[in-house]
Amino acid sequence: MGNVAENSSTPFHDLDDYMAIPRVGTLRLSPDGTWLAATVQTLSPDRKKYLTSIWRIDAQGGQARRLTRSAEGEGSPVFLPNGDLLFISKRPDPGASTGASDTGHIDGGKPALWLLPAAGGEATVLSTLPGGVSAVTAALDEPAIVLSSQVMQTTATTEEEEQLRKARKDAGVTAILHESAPIRFWDHDLGPAQLRLFSVGSAVSAGTAGQEPRDLTPEPGRALDEQAFELTPDGTRVVTGWWQHDPAGGSHVDLVEIDVATGQRRTLLTDKVLNFEAPKVSPDGRLIVCYRETLATADAPTELTLVLSETGQPGQARDLLPDLDRWPSGAIWAPDSTALYFTADDNGRCPVFKVDVQTGETERLTADGAYLNLSADPQGRYLYALRTAIDEPPTPVRIDLADTAGQVLVLDCPGVPLTLPGHVEELETTADDGQRIRSWLVLPNTSGAGSSGAGTGGAGPSGASTGEKAPLLLWVHGGPNHSWNAWSWRWNPWLMAAKGYAVLLPDPALSTGYGRHMLQRGHRAWAVTAFDDVMKATDGAIARDDIDETRTAMMGGSYGGYMANWIAGHTDRFKAIVSHAGLWALDQMFTTTDVQMFWWGQFGDPLTNPGMYETNSPHLHIKNISTPMLVIHGDKDYRVPIGEALRLWGELTRHGVEAKFLYFPDENHWILTPGNATIWYETVYAFLAQHVHDEPWQRPKLI
Repeated sequence: MGNVAENSSTPFHDLDDYMAIPRVGTLRLSPDGTWLAATVQTLSPDRKKYLTSIWRIDAQGGQARRLTRSAEGEGSPVFLPNGDLLFISKRPDPGASTGASDTGHIDGGKPALWLLPAAGGEATVLSTLPGGVSAVTAALDEPAIVLSSQVMQTTATTEEEEQLRKARKDAGVTAILHESAPIRFWDHDLGPAQLRLFSVGSAVSAGTAGQEPRDLTPEPGRALDEQAFELTPDGTRVVTGWWQHDPAGGSHVDLVEIDVATGQRRTLLTDKVLNFEAPKVSPDGRLIVCYRETLATADAPTELTLVLSETGQPGQARDLLPDLDRWPSGAIWAPDSTALYFTADDNGRCPVFKVDVQTGETERLTADGAYLNLSADPQGRYLYALRTAIDEPPTPVRIDLADTAGQVLVLDCPGVPLTLPGHVEELETTADDGQRIRSWLVLPNTSGAGSSGAGTGGAGPSGASTGEKAPLLLWVHGGPNHSWNAWSWRWNPWLMAAKGYAVLLPDPALSTGYGRHMLQRGHRAWAVTAFDDVMKATDGAIARDDIDETRTAMMGGSYGGYMANWIAGHTDRFKAIVSHAGLWALDQMFTTTDVQMFWWGQFGDPLTNPGMYETNSPHLHIKNISTPMLVIHGDKDYRVPIGEALRLWGELTRHGVEAKFLYFPDENHWILTPGNATIWYETVYAFLAQHVHDEPWQRPKLI
């Protein structure tokens, strides 16, 4: 857990300091179980972006050390059976000839597959492709690799691919011809290239490049987009999710198996109303576990579970968790193939669970905290993971499976622990229907929280003095199927606590970790039920002696932005509202988003079945809005397209509502670059200071 500061010396009091904190990303355990490869993000020398490097984390708790270093960064660590480490990077190949054109080779800026020998020495390039390397997996027992890469639809060889890419570049062509959905995803266009899988074999044993990867999926269409894939332990087959897109807009994901030697593909699991994704093959090679997702309909929310099937038995799968009313995630196999470890949101936490594959008996292994990136050591004694919480950034830990007390060993890693400008408490209230609504309440230190001003760190109140009540900031999470249970670098409440705000983080209807009933409560009533829940949570917070009920504000992003827009039209209790990437006009949004097929299954066709749109769309209540609003949006946001913000901003101004529009032309659903993230917080600080504390508006200097 983070330490609590008694003064204003934490990195949360200065945005430059905050942006410079190292951020741990993923963990991979070495085959011998002695160390973990961790990805760590740090600021680039010019502070304009984050670079990822790979660190060696000692499994026994010794000092961590950095393994890779380049101006381009390295990521996606994967081990080979002999301990060699694979990673993906755009770093230049020191052995390549200079002056090559930008046709996709490594010196043209495309990511390549690298190998760092376990015995020591420099990393070398193992494989390059004109479209770069997107992801990689390795077999558990054999030196076999499968990687993915973007390939133009009409090319069959690497030479043809290079020529076509060069011809498009020379002709100044960026156009994409779509003949079926989908066409975009989150923040990037799909096409004209398509994701394919490639096998890399004999070059691995030699540890040198030279063998051209072999195409396993010559004509996949959009089947492999965003799908996880895994090799069987013997390296003979790769198992992956495989999209099936209906021309009318529907879609589902099959589970397929591809023979590495022949490229022959066969379907293992398929159902038009189910998705089968993220397969994991047991260490003995006999079993496959994957996630089975029931597609949401107008009447029922999504359901998620783990299903088990035997290799070589297509069409047969057993639900491993029929009695667990939670959504599983992060599943991995025990080394002896008798059990699975997984995590699941649960009452504001995300603990680790174990399920016996024969009996289905499920056991919870951890108490507080949220866990991700699980790895099991070869002897089956320890689990390794990143542990996080509202008050703890992702931190590598070792879990002793023999320790029934649930104690963990915190492993050395850059960036942790952090000193926090306050502490967190748990708050519970009761909804009108009797449902328990729980929240986290981040409370600032009472000894001061920095000074006002629109320079670095932005404008904000001077903070609560001893005995002074704190202003309240209600912050609704995105999703909507999500939970406040883990650290967030993007939506960080401690930055607001450093300005003196108490931050309320509720889990209303549609939140995960409370069972199917909590999802069903808000399924057809996206707005009303969740609105009532967050209002009850707010009532509970302001009833406290340390909260100032006369100084309250609200903010949210994505679904939280949608809730911000809805709240603005249904109450004037808040002094100010910040809406980031918020949905405004549902009939517009659900027909322009990148995942139309997902929403249409729940809300229906707005032309022929407008009922749910009319019930749940915030834009229909524009005439009721009087609260000052800050609208924030990135132009590269394809999940909630920029049209939502443009229409919201335009309608607010036409109806005389005091509002500002913070626009990021080159950011997506999240605001990720350090400079823009700093401006985001500076503007929010200044807007809240103006309306919550009646301070003069101070425009951040760089905008």
